[in-house]
Amino acid sequence: MTSPGVAKAPRTAVQAVSALEEARRRTLALVESVSDADLERVHSPLMSPLVWDLAHIAAYEDLWLVHRYGERPLLREDLAASYDAFETPRAVRGDIELLDAGQARNYLAEVRTRTVKVIDERGVGDGTLHEMVLRHEHQHDETMVQTLQLARLEQYELVGRRPDPDSPRPSFTGLEMVEIPAGPCTIGAGDGEFAFDNERPRHATDVRGYLMGQTAVTNATYLTFVEGGGYERREWWSDEGWAWKEEYDITRPGDWTADLTAEWRLGKLEPLHPDRPVVHVSWFEAEAFARAHGARLPTEVEWEKAATWDQAAGKARRYPWGAHRPVPGVHANLDHGGGGTASAGAYPAGASPYGCLGMIGDVWEWTATRFGGYAGFVAHPYREYSEVFFGAEYRVLRGGSWATRTPVATPTFRNWDYPQRRQIFAGIRITRDA
Repeated sequence: MTSPGVAKAPRTAVQAVSALEEARRRTLALVESVSDADLERVHSPLMSPLVWDLAHIAAYEDLWLVHRYGERPLLREDLAASYDAFETPRAVRGDIELLDAGQARNYLAEVRTRTVKVIDERGVGDGTLHEMVLRHEHQHDETMVQTLQLARLEQYELVGRRPDPDSPRPSFTGLEMVEIPAGPCTIGAGDGEFAFDNERPRHATDVRGYLMGQTAVTNATYLTFVEGGGYERREWWSDEGWAWKEEYDITRPGDWTADLTAEWRLGKLEPLHPDRPVVHVSWFEAEAFARAHGARLPTEVEWEKAATWDQAAGKARRYPWGAHRPVPGVHANLDHGGGGTASAGAYPAGASPYGCLGMIGDVWEWTATRFGGYAGFVAHPYREYSEVFFGAEYRVLRGGSWATRTPVATPTFRNWDYPQRRQIFAGIRITRDA
């Protein structure tokens, strides 16, 4: 059995350094137009100060690639607790003494110098730890984009925007359905490819036939739900969802204006685009919407089968477009392209084997599944990555968003969050029994 996180075709030392450097350029570019004062302040009680994320990226890299892999002392042992996600939870990060913006940038640079020296001397081994650290930085890039969206900084500029494809295409609502036939499928990451511990072990299962939304639900469709009493009809909400909605006076998605005419896209107010997927909705809202339409949220097994399993060919395709990763702007809306969601169905080249569109990129999609380990789960390389989150409190999301870096957005990757959370770039894809 291959180790739980082993990288497929490990990068050479040169390739590993190149990938780490590309990630760092993207991280720094994200905050290039943000003032030091805005880097250091708390913009939302849900999120860390941006400067904490920067220093945390450095501390994590130093811990895994210099200290544990390179067997060298930590650069700043005195900072270990402050930048440990469990020792210092988000709620207190704005109240403790942190590195300022300049110090955080210097910390990033100094750690990277140490990392490159270790790689020069020892190579990258099987590549697992280096790939883990690389994807950790990618994931924090998306977390920082969430913070920037909540901050609504008027002068913020996101680098690397791509326009929404303008080729002719049908207009989708999110209510169009495709049939996924009953039968066996294989779920989870295979041996010999990098994956996080909660994606393993790969296992066979059987799923009854069902209907899956061809696209994510659009703004126009969700607006109809809102205007039709979606937040007033008690019968569409669970007890827990209704209590949350009432306590916080929730009447619309997290990025919509009160008059339902516009949405916030990284701090910039834009007219509500009817064809784009609705985003910044909680699991509670997603569940209520589905119930209002005689549907439900998919289980994550249903989601993964619809995204990857080509039953006619009798094999799992790890990516709908073949053996390689999607090309942002061709197969999917990823890597911060466009500065937000694209129109539903904008990337037909990335269609799943069954014809589902946009399953990778644009918006994370809530599933009905509570987060837990697959049978035979083994924590790797540390228990706190996912095992401590297993249980009834968290729901699984799949697929990635427009702000997700391409290496992270695989059909087997499992994201998770509380059902009330709306800061993530999450939307809705519905399912019905066949």
